[in-house]
Amino acid sequence: MTLLGYVRWENFEVAINRAIESCKTTEIIPSDQFCEVTKTVALGSESNRAIKDYMLTRYACYLIAQNGDPKREEIAFA
Repeated sequence: MTLLGYVRWENFEVAINRAIESCKTTEIIPSDQFCEVTKTVALGSESNRAIKDYMLTRYACYLIAQNGDPKREEIAFA
């Protein structure tokens, strides 16, 4: 996420969803490339919270870079 210049998860998730749709149009099974997982993060109040995350293949990373915001310098470079 940060390597591609995204600061907010919500904005990055839009690129992920576009990449998943792109994967579907090429008739590649998205669940083979994008594995949605739950990650636990510690909060300041000594409690934990589960958040959504993804385990990605190299191809999934490529699709995200291709479907990201082209105004971002990192995306344009990719």
